[in-house]
Amino acid sequence: MSLKDTAKRIDRRFGITAAGSSIRVEVMAGLTTFFAMAYILMVNAGMLSAIPGVSYGAIYIATALSAVVGTVCIGLLANLPLAQASGMGLNAYFTYTVVLGMGFTYANALVLVLLDGVLFILLTVTGLRRMIFQAIPRTVRIAIPAGIGLFIAFLGMQNAGLIVQDGATLVGLTSFNVLQGSWGGMMPVVVTLLSLLLIFVLSHHQVKGAVLIGILGGAGMYYALGYATVPGFSAALTLTSPGEAFRDFFQLSFLKVLTEGFNFLPYAEAHGVAATVLGIGTSALALCMVDMFDTIGTLYGACARGHMLTPEGEVPRMNRAMLSDAIATTAGALCGTSTVSTFVESASGVAEGGRTGLTSLVTAALFLLAMFLSPVAALIPSCATSAALIYVGVLMLSGIREIEWSDLSEALPAFLTMVMMPFTCNISFGIAFGLISYAVLRLCTGRRREVRAGTWVIALLFLVMLLLTH
Repeated sequence: MSLKDTAKRIDRRFGITAAGSSIRVEVMAGLTTFFAMAYILMVNAGMLSAIPGVSYGAIYIATALSAVVGTVCIGLLANLPLAQASGMGLNAYFTYTVVLGMGFTYANALVLVLLDGVLFILLTVTGLRRMIFQAIPRTVRIAIPAGIGLFIAFLGMQNAGLIVQDGATLVGLTSFNVLQGSWGGMMPVVVTLLSLLLIFVLSHHQVKGAVLIGILGGAGMYYALGYATVPGFSAALTLTSPGEAFRDFFQLSFLKVLTEGFNFLPYAEAHGVAATVLGIGTSALALCMVDMFDTIGTLYGACARGHMLTPEGEVPRMNRAMLSDAIATTAGALCGTSTVSTFVESASGVAEGGRTGLTSLVTAALFLLAMFLSPVAALIPSCATSAALIYVGVLMLSGIREIEWSDLSEALPAFLTMVMMPFTCNISFGIAFGLISYAVLRLCTGRRREVRAGTWVIALLFLVMLLLTH
């Protein structure tokens, strides 16, 4: 078959010409999307490797492989120019709340991700997804991404050393005193701030891959400043074999959810059966709800930017896109990473002209290739990836302008949803306080009929969680 015939078959398969695009444009859009979101490989690996018994290389491969599965699914099933990978915020919840906070093992936490994926599939297939979505008040739905943004920005500042533990107020600012402080201790913080500034400047000028460039630039600054200005600075710059990451992946992460994840007996013995059941249920529900809101918002936003919405204002092939997300999350649990979600950076490929699933397949192919670059990624210091966390956190705050701040019954639930996430380092606590306060305010102000039955059920579930497990 000639190259021309192959191009025609690809065109017909994805409807490229009918969508007003071309194969060349789709390929360029796929490249743009990959470089806009490739930072997740390093950020996710750095975050989840904080869990004891899990290596950077193992999570790097798990992140890349699940991104390949999810992006191929949304390209082939939904024929949309979008990409998927381990979701920001959800990975922090997985690491710092479920595992390091609540005390579940890494494998136990993967079961919660698996339940999230299976539940997401059932909700999509049965049509209950819309009912759950509508049960969450609009003000809380808007506040959830903002709260997650504050949460991951806070984590980024902590990882960079910008925010440190303080005896009086629990947290404080690191010392910038040039007369008393140590430059060796301040240097990584300075690198984070310079990397963050670089990302924002590049983003302002609409440079493709601004976050990735900022991370790589930060890594370069870290090593240059370290060797040039810090006495005794040492850093391992030895490249290992990609085979080590694959070895760790198969030994430490792959299918751990099935071989070890369902053993909750040690946790139940330490915390009680009721606390275990409620912890599993509410954590899986929180993961599913955040994943659902994140995906729906990204689908609408990306498709609206590319003028791809249907005449009714809906995302084309919405159920297939949601099903792809659910399948990707399930695959992520099997691979050993946190919830996989549709990435907002997909909009960069749409802005480049991507209109069909071919864009997604190009992005997936690059993620597949990136699996063999784990030794290079392992050289990126946390002070560089922390800048990406702060940047993404800022972007996630954009929706708060839609909250009705003049209506206190709307403002308080939104406020509590947002601030309780970073203050408690727990996404589900933010959702809990938002829903409970919304229901109580409506009840006390004579507006009980405005609260949907589903809202009462979910709020009650979170109330029971707070009363019995924390």
